Amino acid sequence: MQEKYKKKLISHLHRIAGQVVGIEKMVEADKYCVDIITQSLAVEKSLQSFNADLLENHLTEHVPHQFTHGQSQKAVKEMVKIYKLKNK
Repeated sequence: MQEKYKKKLISHLHRIAGQVVGIEKMVEADKYCVDIITQSLAVEKSLQSFNADLLENHLTEHVPHQFTHGQSQKAVKEMVKIYKLKNK
């Protein structure tokens, strides 16, 4: 993985971790449920964005390499697995 991409993903994970800590503090402080749910949904959206960025990296860096080196079936199986996990 390219270093710039890795830094972007790690930065994204740090933001998500901060959001989760914020939610924990809200629960501890007995904040209003709707406010907590709103923050939780924001974390979910952030994770979706992280996954999209990671998938983009995989599709642009690893999948072409797999196809070039005769591993196209592996690449397809991985994408099907991700699709199935996403749609459970």
